[in-house]
Amino acid sequence: MAQQHLDPTDPATAGAVTGQALAAYLRAQATQFLRALRLHRETGGSSAGDAAESVDAARALRRSARRISASLHTFRPLLDPDWSEETRPELAWLSGTLGLEHAYESRLERLLLALHRLSGATMFPARAVGMAAAGSRATAPVTMKAAPGNAGGPAGSPTTAERGTLTVGAAKAGALLERQLTLARTRAHSTALQALGSSRFHAVADKVAVLASEVPLTPSAPTTDLSPLAAAAAERLTDAIAALPLVTAGHPYNAEALVHGLSPDPSPHPQDGPWHQVRLLLRLHRYAGEVLCGGNAPVNVPLLTAGQALNRHRDASEAAAAAAQAARTPRIAPATAYALGVLHADQRHEVEAARFAFQQAWRKQTVNAP
Repeated sequence: MAQQHLDPTDPATAGAVTGQALAAYLRAQATQFLRALRLHRETGGSSAGDAAESVDAARALRRSARRISASLHTFRPLLDPDWSEETRPELAWLSGTLGLEHAYESRLERLLLALHRLSGATMFPARAVGMAAAGSRATAPVTMKAAPGNAGGPAGSPTTAERGTLTVGAAKAGALLERQLTLARTRAHSTALQALGSSRFHAVADKVAVLASEVPLTPSAPTTDLSPLAAAAAERLTDAIAALPLVTAGHPYNAEALVHGLSPDPSPHPQDGPWHQVRLLLRLHRYAGEVLCGGNAPVNVPLLTAGQALNRHRDASEAAAAAAQAARTPRIAPATAYALGVLHADQRHEVEAARFAFQQAWRKQTVNAP
């Protein structure tokens, strides 16, 4: 579809951000996607430097794919419907596939560091140290030592006994988590490599290459104001936030968050779904703002803080689920199961803390909103 150009003197479009801005934004994101793809192909991972550049290139691919997909969703009335509905899910597939390996690696690091903190270990888990210090993928076994007892308390006190039980099980729990999540990460890595070499990915890349030069806008899009569509995205976010249990999240301890954690039912916690949806809607809102500002949107600190809180919520929720899944492993020692149960509860508390932090940030956002 040929790209139309507006007459800058047209009073119907003066002062309005129109479909022309959307086209410019999509072309820019498509160009970033192609640049990242070229860098990814040039870095074969033969050295540590190439591997790091390859990871950065994959991250840039995901970032551009997310923004293109989000824009196709928010502003879909202004785009060719067949092309948009065909392209958007493919970009979402690509972004999700490329993000799995990093998600598993970050989840394992989060859980190992939490085990260290909870057990009062005098040493970091060997793998967590390497990952935190140099981004290593070492697989050394987790080693933990019992923390010295409270010098002011009686020997053999219940607190010391519980700490010792946790420490004994923490090493085995860490090793179990490392086996499970490292296997999952390895499979995700293989899946990503297969995806990048598949005909499905090449079809996506071809669509993005065309998008870099020609955006399939509808005939009326170049003169259509984008603001109502961006406002609709903001309204969907506001409505979803209004339905969240923010009052419950404000309590320091929410026992309801632990009810389903270690039950035989492996389904996700019922409270988490609406929060994950808000995180996605907040991302759509942010990206719509980028389109309206031509990619140069000023930093909105409360909105950024709210998004970071929702990211922590997702990470803690998924980490808690991984701990619960590990606790369901058949024939594990009682001390290991105990440590995994404590770890699960700790991550569910992190979920609650993230919800409370989001609530505080969102209140600041609504106060500062024009």
